[in-house]
Amino acid sequence: MSALAQVPSDFLTALGTLRQGNCRSELRLEEIPAPSRLAPFAVALGAEVFEPASEPNREPSELATGRFILLHDPEGSDLWDGTFRIVTYIRAQLEADIGTDAMLGSVAWTWLVEALESHGADYRAAGGTATRILSESYGSLAGRPDSIDIELRASWTPESENVKNHLEAWSDMVCTFAGLPPLPEGVSALPHRRRS
Repeated sequence: MSALAQVPSDFLTALGTLRQGNCRSELRLEEIPAPSRLAPFAVALGAEVFEPASEPNREPSELATGRFILLHDPEGSDLWDGTFRIVTYIRAQLEADIGTDAMLGSVAWTWLVEALESHGADYRAAGGTATRILSESYGSLAGRPDSIDIELRASWTPESENVKNHLEAWSDMVCTFAGLPPLPEGVSALPHRRRS
């Protein structure tokens, strides 16, 4: 029996819907190794959003990074309240005045809920944590400015194996964390161009 024949049809359907997702062009998306201990079947995607290089021969700086993991256990899980679970992670560096806002965690969670709702990505059993990280430099690195990062770790159970809208909502969230403005429906972002 081939390995593909052993993969549940629900998971193959979910993979097919992921491939149909239309993510923002600013997002660099690629498949990465999936965790093997969380579920019998899993797929993982990594994403990065970069600021365009302002000068020739200068590397663009990373604005946000994230992971999207789709887990499937045909036997289901009481913790998941279903047979599928989406686990996500997003991290972005913030400007100091935004990073010290006491409501930052609530805002990050609201971005997730609004993104899922605006894409019609029905879900249940959502949970997560928002973490603010202050980095201060000392000694030979004392000249570096302080930086504040926000991390959102979240998971939820999609209502069906059609997870296309969930991926699209998550990709919009990564771009929101990167500070990119939302795009109106039907509008595509123009690619960034280097100055000559």
